[in-house]
Amino acid sequence: MNKLKLKNQLSAQLLLVIITITVMFPIVYILGLSINPDGRRPSELVIFPAKPTLANYAQVLDRPTANPVSFSQLLSNSLMLSTGSAAMSLLIGVFAAYAFSRFKFVGRSFLMSAVLGLTLLPSVAGLLPLFILLNRIRTNAAMVGVAMLVLAILAIVVFGMFLLSRIRNREAGGWTFVFGLGGLLIGALLLYGGIINFAKGAEEEFILRNSLYGVGITMISGGLPFTIWYLKGYLDTIPKELEEAARIDGASFNQTFFLVVLPLAVPVLAIRFFLSFMGDWTEFYISWQFLTDPKDYTLAMTLWNIVGQYAANISWNIFAAYSVVVALPIAVVYAIFQKQIVGGLTLGGVKG
Repeated sequence: MNKLKLKNQLSAQLLLVIITITVMFPIVYILGLSINPDGRRPSELVIFPAKPTLANYAQVLDRPTANPVSFSQLLSNSLMLSTGSAAMSLLIGVFAAYAFSRFKFVGRSFLMSAVLGLTLLPSVAGLLPLFILLNRIRTNAAMVGVAMLVLAILAIVVFGMFLLSRIRNREAGGWTFVFGLGGLLIGALLLYGGIINFAKGAEEEFILRNSLYGVGITMISGGLPFTIWYLKGYLDTIPKELEEAARIDGASFNQTFFLVVLPLAVPVLAIRFFLSFMGDWTEFYISWQFLTDPKDYTLAMTLWNIVGQYAANISWNIFAAYSVVVALPIAVVYAIFQKQIVGGLTLGGVKG
């Protein structure tokens, strides 16, 4: 192996040090500001305050905003919206990507071109028509509860029978087991939401636009085209001979998909889920345009709400502490799985 000359090594290390300082300085500054007892606008550069305190974090966790919404409620809304949108986008996307990758049907080329064209548009491009469409879908909370209960029962029955059949045939291993449990979890969440909405009664109006469900639909529609295109690129690299061998052994199309293809696609599915979750976790523009009830706000929306109308009224130490709290889950997961994430970014970019 050829070694760099001392001059070149020093130059490369100096460049890396400069890049590290440039990247880490804003993070270190925000961390220092978050433990600063003084909430006024910083007038001088102070990396570490003289009297650090954790009271700012305590205030964020106790009462994040002036609205009567607890931190746990904001966290629950963010988790439900981010997890649900990422999961549904992945669930729909993997089936669509497999169909585009393996089957020949009328309009396939046109639909793939349409999917590619949609990936070039920003997710907010369809915000206005979706806003108008979802705003027209109105009913009462009781009807929504009934619909969610019906969907919950269907999900529990379908995924329960799927899991039981795999267990009976001794095929409930790995991805099949995870898929079945994931479906049952979705059914349980629908059941919980249905009970909550049904308890509100027929007097309360339900507007799909002004709900987390409407925001989730908008997020899914914005991220689905790229998910389909990204997953198709990876599925194209899986040899078709593996599926043909499984069918020769008597496996059906469903068994081939769940027991052969999906286990091989688990790495790219995990990476795509994390990237979708990260984008939905920090997204606030769509939520800000759709939601009006503070009880439906997310952490990202509340962080933006702290800014206020006038910059002079901002408690910058509280704002910094809230920023750290919002970014911490994503930062920790990314730090732990950094190698897998960076490696997985190129999985869907190779065509076999």
